[in-house]
Amino acid sequence: MLDRRIRLRHIQAFVEIIRQGSLKRAAEALFLTQPAISRTIAELEEIAGARLMTRSRRGVTLTPQGEFFHDHALNALAALSNAMAGLSGEGEAAALSLRAGALPSVAARLMPEVVADLQASAPHLQLTILDGAHGHLTSALRSGDLDVVIGRLGAPETMQGLSFTQLYLEDVAVVVRPGHPILDDPDLRRIADFPVIYPPEAAAIRPFVERLLIAEGVPRLPRRIETVSGAFGMVHTPQSDAVWFISAGVVAREVAEGRLARLPIDTTLTKGPVGLMTRASLPETSAQLLFRQAVMRVAEGFPAGT
Repeated sequence: MLDRRIRLRHIQAFVEIIRQGSLKRAAEALFLTQPAISRTIAELEEIAGARLMTRSRRGVTLTPQGEFFHDHALNALAALSNAMAGLSGEGEAAALSLRAGALPSVAARLMPEVVADLQASAPHLQLTILDGAHGHLTSALRSGDLDVVIGRLGAPETMQGLSFTQLYLEDVAVVVRPGHPILDDPDLRRIADFPVIYPPEAAAIRPFVERLLIAEGVPRLPRRIETVSGAFGMVHTPQSDAVWFISAGVVAREVAEGRLARLPIDTTLTKGPVGLMTRASLPETSAQLLFRQAVMRVAEGFPAGT
């Protein structure tokens, strides 16, 4: 029997703390003070008769009891959200539709497998997929035009109001056409001799590429085309001497099948987290839960650190 002392605010605070990884960020997302959210969790743990989480300087960790409770708390919030959607006339169709944004590397590498998983596990979920640059997708997520986004963790100012769950790490590949003259002496400093397809300022990978070039002492690139268009890079690179900086996931298949060649240089400095982004202040819907579960299943099959 449900304890009558438990309130929706208890569940919302608990779920948000786990989503954000800290009491401070959860309090900000829910427009509460940190002491207020601490009292709310203390009340919930007293009602539950169990410690649900442990707190340290590194963040918040669920106890075994907390893990069990968290799954049910998410489902409870999703069910309530769906009920409210039904009362507002949106009904089951709205609850089982999802608008997902994906950066080009995610659209090429992760999303086909996620779609295949969802077709088997949740064929009733209507999925709309949009791709684009990081800034465009996160703005659409904040405005409500998208429900979820998968992509690189952006700069702090671009992540305001969003939660981020890391899935895997991805680096930037430097690719050229097979037979490109730079392959005879694959020194990154030689790229200034060729046209370069380069991430624009708004691209999530731009700071990582800049860091790599500085570390390698690469001079200014006089012949630079700035774009995140995978379609352009896929056509232009094989028929030119262009050197293309692009997230490895975008060109993984082309490199594996020999249509593009990856320069054998160390790109460790360009590795960054790719994850699932949602609006931090809203509870997870049933559609988001189904999508997240499919994404997590697919991401578990990715090699660690790729």
